[in-house]
Amino acid sequence: MYTINEVAEICDLSTHTIRFYDKEGLLPFISRNKNGNRQFSETDLEFVKMICCLKNTGMPIKEIKQYVNLYREGEETFHTREEMMKAHRKEVARQIDDLKKSLNIIDLKITKSLI
Repeated sequence: MYTINEVAEICDLSTHTIRFYDKEGLLPFISRNKNGNRQFSETDLEFVKMICCLKNTGMPIKEIKQYVNLYREGEETFHTREEMMKAHRKEVARQIDDLKKSLNIIDLKITKSLI
C-alpha cells in the first residue's frame, strides 16, 4: 500500500492535487486506514497515473469523472469508455500534429537566423 505522499512523489503531483481529485470524485475507490488516511493499492496507483495522463493530454476533469463513473459501472460500459478513449486519442494526435507544424516553423526560423 502507498501513502498519499508516496503517490504524490511517484506521480509528480502535490498531495493537494490528489485530495482535489478525490474530492471531485475521480478517486472513489481509494480506501482509508484506521486513522482515516488515504491508502493506495498498486491498482489505485495505476489508476492515478491514468488520470494524470488524461489530464496532461487535455481531457477536462468533467470528462475524466464521466470515464471514472463509467468504469465503476462495469463491463457493460466498455464500449462507451472505448469510444471516449478513441475520441481523446484522436484529439491528442491532432494536438501532436499541430505541435509538429509549429516546431517546424521554429526550426526554420532558427536556421534562417531568427527572421
